[in-house]
Amino acid sequence: METTVLKIGTRGSALALAQAGQVKALIEAAQPGLSVELVQIKTSGDTMPAETRAQTAIKGLFVKEIEEALLSGRVDLAIHSAKDLESDLPRGLKIAAVLKREDPRDALVAAVSGQTLKTLPPETKIGVSSIRRISQLKRLRRDLEYVPIQGNVDTRMRKLDAGEYGAIVLAACGLKRLGMETRISEYLDPIHMMPSPAQGALAIETRSDSTELQKMLIGLEDLPTRCEVEAERAFLKAMGGSCRVPIGALGRVQEDHLTLEAVVLSPDGQRAFRKSVSGSVRTAKKLGIELASHLRAVGADRLLYGAWATKQ
Repeated sequence: METTVLKIGTRGSALALAQAGQVKALIEAAQPGLSVELVQIKTSGDTMPAETRAQTAIKGLFVKEIEEALLSGRVDLAIHSAKDLESDLPRGLKIAAVLKREDPRDALVAAVSGQTLKTLPPETKIGVSSIRRISQLKRLRRDLEYVPIQGNVDTRMRKLDAGEYGAIVLAACGLKRLGMETRISEYLDPIHMMPSPAQGALAIETRSDSTELQKMLIGLEDLPTRCEVEAERAFLKAMGGSCRVPIGALGRVQEDHLTLEAVVLSPDGQRAFRKSVSGSVRTAKKLGIELASHLRAVGADRLLYGAWATKQ
């Protein structure tokens, strides 16, 4: 590359900076002499009031302004939690690399050390940020009180420690990347708590014409994670879903074989459709579309329409 300074666009939250810092370190280790700079960018999701953000069904709230900075040349690449990306990227942008996936599971963090979802007292107040999590939790413990919680990981942890909740549910990957793994009371098994599509994966986004930069980033790519994420994102797109509806999906690669499992739920958790498909990693996107077709055929998409009606 001709430039001696590479600019990475990132949100300014502690988690976003930790994730971008991880990529920065990997690039500098692979390219001695190349200076890498983090450029913090405020997104719509950062500036929008928490209540408004919770009510909107718009995906991409945490990436739009970063992608605009990328297209304008203000930054050279961007680091995103892959689950925040739109199903279709803006024209002129591409995912240049997907890093090895961190733990994709959700995690329970209890105010009382050692408590699990099973041992929490009835009517315990649980801070939960997504309808996907609430729908699945209600299938396990209908006697708990599920209360919306907003803010970044640090903010949610402070609310828990201040006694506002008896427990909260967060993505395990975020806690691990922030060095908070010891706070995890229980990892929630995907059998009961299917994660958000692409949860745990980091995506590096570049301009489509940045060919030299893309060649440099090839070494950061983890192909199994790429295949899992492509299958999960293809499924979400084919279902017509977003991060605001009760859909979970998780792909698992073993050698050249990919298994993709997904669940679609009603907002109250009373109904759920779950199915899995398997095939070659080379057909990752096709498998995602196939799985969505199977679930639509049995009426799973009608649960999503109900979810929209419930929110509005």
